[in-house]
Amino acid sequence: MDVIILTGMSGAGKSQAVHFLEDQGYFCIDNLPPMVLPELVRTFLKGQGGEGYAINRLAFVVDIRSSEFLKGFGKAIAEIKALECPYRIVFLEANDQVLVSRYRQTRRKHPLSDGVSLVEAIEKERALMRGIRARATHVIDTSMMALSGLREELMHIIEAEGSSTMDIHIESFGFKYGLPGDCDVSCDVRFLPNPFYIPELKMLCGKDQPIIDFLEEHEETEKYYEKIMDLLCFSIPYYIREGKARLSVGVGCTGGRHRSVYVAERLYEGLKAAGYRVSIHHRDIEKDPRYQRTEEKKA
Repeated sequence: MDVIILTGMSGAGKSQAVHFLEDQGYFCIDNLPPMVLPELVRTFLKGQGGEGYAINRLAFVVDIRSSEFLKGFGKAIAEIKALECPYRIVFLEANDQVLVSRYRQTRRKHPLSDGVSLVEAIEKERALMRGIRARATHVIDTSMMALSGLREELMHIIEAEGSSTMDIHIESFGFKYGLPGDCDVSCDVRFLPNPFYIPELKMLCGKDQPIIDFLEEHEETEKYYEKIMDLLCFSIPYYIREGKARLSVGVGCTGGRHRSVYVAERLYEGLKAAGYRVSIHHRDIEKDPRYQRTEEKKA
């Protein structure tokens, strides 16, 4: 179980941090009184034992909105520690001038601003949060930090626990049917020899051994695969560094049944062997009605 308790000053960037953690696969619960944290952790720990809700990444947001319950924070952390559940407390802060500027830009109300000025509300919040800040395992000052910088800091914290950080989706497609809408990286393999024009191969697909043998007879197939794998293995760590939660790699040929399917399968196996979390989908493998009739006859 990986537990992050996200806390800090109002206006310091907790909402953006929550969105990022959700993208990284965390189950996030906002505005929790500290007293309920241990019971929630127990519940999700039980789920890992096979009760149907196996969630192993949790992020709880605790802040001044639960001010009347903040005194129970220390006790809650002690109970979580007794459960032998690893946790991190990430505290976001910013200087008073930046917080005032952010509130004025968004025109939102500070949780403690009833009857007092914004400056006084921020001072009161800082005093109330001092004890929690002292317990923080990570403090991030967002005063001069862009959103990308906050994501990078959070990524460093996640990576420190050895967490997998990005999903990679490989999708084969046919250019005649259009590019996938969410394609980040597009590989055009229409330059490879086309099995479609060989009668005994035409009705097969890129997962069939005769197609594999045909494509691997041509040295450009292996050279291209090596170059694409080299490019992906070089760039993926930098996508992760920038906080990307999902990378979609499209592999296209003319109809999306032969060459693109073969190369997509190779990339899927190669990236999986490299330790990445990878999924694969062949979008157009049976789009042409001729292939559908062939599959029906086989069935």
